Amino acid sequence: MPFRPKPSAFALLLCLLCATASRAAPHRLVVSSGDCRDAELSGQSKAFYDALRARPEQHLLGAPEFAERLFPASSRSFEDLQRQLDAAQDQFYEGRNARASQFLDDALRDIRRLPPGEPRWKLFAHAQLLHGLNHRALGKTKDSDAAFLQVLRLQPKYQLDPDQYAPSIRQAFEKLRRDLARTPKVKLSLKSTLPASDVYLEGLSVGQTPLTLELPAGAYELSMVKGDAVSFPRQVQAQGADTPLLVDLAYEGSVTAAPFPCLSAADGNEERTWSHAVRLGGTLGVEEVIVVRLERPSSGPKWFAATVLNVDGGQKLREGGFKTQGLDAPGEALSALVDFVTTGRSPSNLVVMNNANGKAPWDAGSARGTSGSGTGADLTAPNLLSEDAASDAPGPRTGLRTASYVAVGAGVAALGGAGVVRLLAQKDLNGLEDRRAANGGQLVSTDARAVALRDSLVGKSHIMTGLLVGGGAAVVTGAVLFLVSSPSEPAPVTLGVTADETGAAASVSGSF
Repeated sequence: MPFRPKPSAFALLLCLLCATASRAAPHRLVVSSGDCRDAELSGQSKAFYDALRARPEQHLLGAPEFAERLFPASSRSFEDLQRQLDAAQDQFYEGRNARASQFLDDALRDIRRLPPGEPRWKLFAHAQLLHGLNHRALGKTKDSDAAFLQVLRLQPKYQLDPDQYAPSIRQAFEKLRRDLARTPKVKLSLKSTLPASDVYLEGLSVGQTPLTLELPAGAYELSMVKGDAVSFPRQVQAQGADTPLLVDLAYEGSVTAAPFPCLSAADGNEERTWSHAVRLGGTLGVEEVIVVRLERPSSGPKWFAATVLNVDGGQKLREGGFKTQGLDAPGEALSALVDFVTTGRSPSNLVVMNNANGKAPWDAGSARGTSGSGTGADLTAPNLLSEDAASDAPGPRTGLRTASYVAVGAGVAALGGAGVVRLLAQKDLNGLEDRRAANGGQLVSTDARAVALRDSLVGKSHIMTGLLVGGGAAVVTGAVLFLVSSPSEPAPVTLGVTADETGAAASVSGSF
């Protein structure tokens, strides 16, 4: 028998960690902010997105994926889907029941993606009733009843057309109606942050918020609409005695996917926009959100600005912009802005927000006349971050410096915790190796102790991955905050992270 080297326990754990970490690639989202119907904003936002996407190793959430995840749209029109249902009905009457089921399942997937309203509900009800007929023809009585109940649970008084449905079908339908009336109901209590929002279940309008419905337990497709504001479509599980749900339609309704991912910000409330952007990033699972917008001060030039927000911490990382005219963004300035967003470099033709002064050039109109406000900040000379301006940079920013210490401390603690988890995992690994040796070198599924050790090892590996990734990110974030808060000639800072068979460690050296 050829000799096969036995992998070490640490190697097995390392492979498991690598497989887990490979699925946690960093991602960014680019979203515009302002008037989402503004063609100039959409065009320049798309140009910025394309320029950023062209850079190597930029893991961006694509605009099509953004739309698919938040507002999945049907690829076919109402008319197309009606024709498909007619074709499915023809297949049913010709005895091709399997083909009819395929047509109906395919149509229902797209019907659920249509905008809510009466036309969608009519298509949905037609498809479900036809499904009920087809399943009965196949002898699948339970499936047939389930399809009929999809209609009756929302419209208990729905009547079948006697010209289209046989007496036996109508009798079965009436029995389901009576049984459903005796079934215990669940209270579905719905509220919205926008008053009197229209509520749709499976596309059927059922009232306005605040609304309490008594429904059979089960899953329902829910949408809320208030004017132009439309919620993210979601599936609600009505269960128990009462199912309450509050939909933040003020937030969800501010998000649109076409013609470019956008946050509506007509009132100019910057803090609300940042909050919505961070929530959107959390919803989509990205690490950074880049909010781009057109700034049109009451006087002076127009600016295209980009703000980078960290999703986990909710803080603004950096902000920059350039002067722009017309529908197209200047190519050189656009490239410089992308450089700044991705690397933090500040070319001389790119104006970067001066965090010390608290005002960017596009805020110049509101900055003038405030130098006597008692803040001690000179708001009349925004920092252009050219070589001359950089030489006059302000001193250390104590708030950011303190945050850097906290971040580094938290990161080192997390890395230390990873070392502790590593030691605990070693015990499980040794036990697992003993069980494998006892079972002839194999992991036997009937060995409860071995399976428990394996599951424990997987759980600890996930925890260790989280601590390593989180701790490393915290250390790097702390270092970045320290450098950002330092004077124009910061003292060098050295970071080190090591991991070996005995655990993991981190070191930070420099002048603090």
